[in-house]
Amino acid sequence: MPDPALSWGAATAPGEGYDERGRTRVGGVRVRPRAAVAAACVVLGLGLIGGAITGSWLTGEPSGTGGASGFAAAGARWHSVPVDRLFPPTVEGRGAGPGGADRTWTRVAVAPDSGCAGAFDPLLRKVLAPVGCARLLRATYTDATQSHVTTVGLLFTEADASAMNSLATRFKNEGLTRRTDLVPRPYAAEGTVAAAFGDKQRASWTVSVLTEVPVVVYAVSGWADGRTVDAPQPAADATEAGATTAPAQAGLGNEAQGLADRMERSLRRTVEPATEKPS
Repeated sequence: MPDPALSWGAATAPGEGYDERGRTRVGGVRVRPRAAVAAACVVLGLGLIGGAITGSWLTGEPSGTGGASGFAAAGARWHSVPVDRLFPPTVEGRGAGPGGADRTWTRVAVAPDSGCAGAFDPLLRKVLAPVGCARLLRATYTDATQSHVTTVGLLFTEADASAMNSLATRFKNEGLTRRTDLVPRPYAAEGTVAAAFGDKQRASWTVSVLTEVPVVVYAVSGWADGRTVDAPQPAADATEAGATTAPAQAGLGNEAQGLADRMERSLRRTVEPATEKPS
């Protein structure tokens, strides 16, 4: 598993530091003060450009490089975002449980970043095919009692804004989020409480197709003891008042929906420009 303290695929630049006179050294080469100032100006300029692009991801407004470029850049954002920012070690879910009860989830496993091979059942893979698969990031959590396990996935697609809007429309109009033959697969990690979390243990799930960034967010939950589920129930139905199915009564719909919502918010925060104002 990747080191949670590092970014996805992050690499450390070799030879950076200072020489005996306090002058900047990059890659083993001394950089004179005047050159260092010029380099700093270039970095600052690139940072300002990057901030403008990031802002366009949220507002939908075209940036200096074009709205399409900003949308595509969002799809590659996972490269530079620390694992702990996308999938925090602990997630607090205030009011996320049945009846508005609070929840706390602890991360038990992070899957290596990968493609989508084997991550979805054939039919769901076919539904998602039009937007492509650039990268898939997944993590599995358990609740405070270690009775439930939930896998959260962030599918970074290869699609443009138009294709993401089309997929979101299809999910909504055709009710695809409620079809039991379109349930995402869990990530079961050996040596953890989620070791027995397989396809037959899927109890409740949710899928959200984002349209301002090329990402599909999903979550699938089940019992940690490995019990099988004959009839999984979508989180939207399992969280309704009066629902009497086993997943609903156990709060597994709340587990899936609560974690998916918080991962989606976390993802949105990673593309927000700095808004802190000077005091």
